Amino acid sequence: MKNIDLTSPELYFNRELSWLKFNSRVLAQAQDKSLPPLERLKFIAIYGTNLDEFYMIRVAGLKSLFKARIQETAIDKMTPTEQLEAIHTILHKEQKVLEATFKDIMKELKSHNVTIKTYNKLSDKQKERVKEIFFEQIYPVIMPIAIDATHPFPHLNNLSFALALKFEDKKGNIKHGLIRIPRILPRFIKVGYCFIPIESVVDYFSTELFCGFKKIASTPFRVTRNADIEIEEEEADDFMEILEEGIRARNRGALVRLELMEWADSELVEFLTQHLKLDDLDIYRYKIPLNLGTLWDIVTQEELAHLTLPTYTPKILPPFDDNSDIFEAIEKKDVLLYHPYESFDPVVRFIDEASKDPNTLSMRMTLYRVGKNSPIVKALIRASRDGKQVTVLVELKARFDEENNLHWAKALEDAGAHVIYGITGLKVHAKITQITKRKGNKLQGYIHIGTGNYNPSTARIYTDMSYFTTKKEFNQDATKFFHFITGFSNHISLKRLIIAPTDIKPKLLSMIEKESAHKESGLIILKANSLVDPDIIQALYIASMQGCKIELIIRGICTLKPNIQNISENISVYSIIGKYLEHPRIYYFKHDKHECYISSADLMPRNLIRRIEIMTPIIDSNLKQKIKQILFLQLQDCKLRWKLKSNGEYKQLECKDKEINNHNILEDYVTKLYNKSQKKRPKYVARLAKKVKEIKNDNTL
Repeated sequence: MKNIDLTSPELYFNRELSWLKFNSRVLAQAQDKSLPPLERLKFIAIYGTNLDEFYMIRVAGLKSLFKARIQETAIDKMTPTEQLEAIHTILHKEQKVLEATFKDIMKELKSHNVTIKTYNKLSDKQKERVKEIFFEQIYPVIMPIAIDATHPFPHLNNLSFALALKFEDKKGNIKHGLIRIPRILPRFIKVGYCFIPIESVVDYFSTELFCGFKKIASTPFRVTRNADIEIEEEEADDFMEILEEGIRARNRGALVRLELMEWADSELVEFLTQHLKLDDLDIYRYKIPLNLGTLWDIVTQEELAHLTLPTYTPKILPPFDDNSDIFEAIEKKDVLLYHPYESFDPVVRFIDEASKDPNTLSMRMTLYRVGKNSPIVKALIRASRDGKQVTVLVELKARFDEENNLHWAKALEDAGAHVIYGITGLKVHAKITQITKRKGNKLQGYIHIGTGNYNPSTARIYTDMSYFTTKKEFNQDATKFFHFITGFSNHISLKRLIIAPTDIKPKLLSMIEKESAHKESGLIILKANSLVDPDIIQALYIASMQGCKIELIIRGICTLKPNIQNISENISVYSIIGKYLEHPRIYYFKHDKHECYISSADLMPRNLIRRIEIMTPIIDSNLKQKIKQILFLQLQDCKLRWKLKSNGEYKQLECKDKEINNHNILEDYVTKLYNKSQKKRPKYVARLAKKVKEIKNDNTL
């Protein structure tokens, strides 16, 4: 080991290219013909939305580094120029796969009488209906924009969608114009099961807006800007004011991408690029509709639900299933929920019932992403108005949720709650609630710690864990934690909870080192969204070199290279992509006294050193067993699991004897458990363990 340089760039994948591999796995789901057609279309929409954010943040960041002439950005040593060129090469190549996949899905949808058609391909009857809709609902909203010596090219906000047009007047002079398509208008006009892209309708009727001109050419187009907000917090007298200015500035960021149709008139494209000042590499020409994220408008049509996977209804299991006092249930024993199989409703009930209970003295929470119609925030507002002490840290720097969080922060403050608007220099990504009640002559605290956001909507499509406890040491730690984030403390000493940026990384490094001391009998399982931190990776390399077995379930970015001779031979990296977005962070160490930990923190420098995060040990033996069985089941999945190879490619595993889809198995299992619980309350863990053993008779955990 002494002769091996674990900082060598050859031992690391590039972060941005690793992310592109993740999005390719999302696109691969859209290619899966065993899925219903709208389920496949959903993954096209996710792919497009992911790519938008990647360009707004990651590509924009690389462009900024390039302009600043910064040559090295990470441990893999790829320069910004090399990364940008690689990104363009990969995406332009993958575009062919995307377009072929979209075409295949539309062919299958057509067999169900579901179509996407441009206006000129509609029947006369359909055209008449669309014409009515245009003049009633679209014409009054859109505006023609002339561009000439007296009408400069307009500013286009981030993700603006518009039509560029070329006209000829009666004297033969060429004129240019734009028609913006506001986001308040629907992406598709629906006539029966036919969906008409709005730009094709606006294009057809464009001469109604530019009267007296002959249209020569047109193309829909879309622009993407740098959307990363830079805030000098130390110089801000009013953080909310400067954040609001940052949000407005997002629409003025540098342009990083232009999307248009492949058949676009070359002179019209030149007209756009001259005004937008973009390189040819930043231009993407498509054969399919632009703005793929808006395909959700079709996927979510209720009357087409039969063309998606069956919707699973999360279940409420014991001890929360009988509508008895949720706080008494938590007092009796710790509870661990696995969403979305187990409902998020108990978390909402936990906060809602506390807000109504006259014995509740205080409610403390951290909020990162809560959604637009949050029942949780409404409960906190009610509690504050009722005179309870409500303290809420609302992370205003939660990317792309800044406006929503500003709204809720102001509403909470107006209701009398004590609101903290984040911590200077750090994002608060921890998910924790502490409720204190009076019970007789004593105070009793109740804790909830989650791996995901306090958002009931995303809790139905993200897998996450919720942990409830009343243990004294957890309450003491939670109290210190909230004092830490509301006061001026520079140091915090806790007994059970482990926090970043001070303690999670050292704790993980220590546990990896201790487990590696057990050599061949050692076992580490880390489940996270991303693995990027070089120190964690190097510790895992050393553990592997000592013989410790390491199983990594990393959904997205992984810069660690597995299966390198004499270095990472004992490391396997998997990614699970399926119906649900795998979101929990679970860290397992076979010989650790607690074995299992859940956390809000991914294995990335931003989480471990630039954010306030929480990692908590799971104390109860039954709950540990539950976590271990879930991890074991996912490591047997042969339907949704991909394996990372040492060359950076991912290979989807094949089912040899029996198909094992952990999402389906857990849905079925929890449903059976729920049905039986109506008559008798079974032991969750024992039955889950039995189910897992049926899949494979293995007790390595």
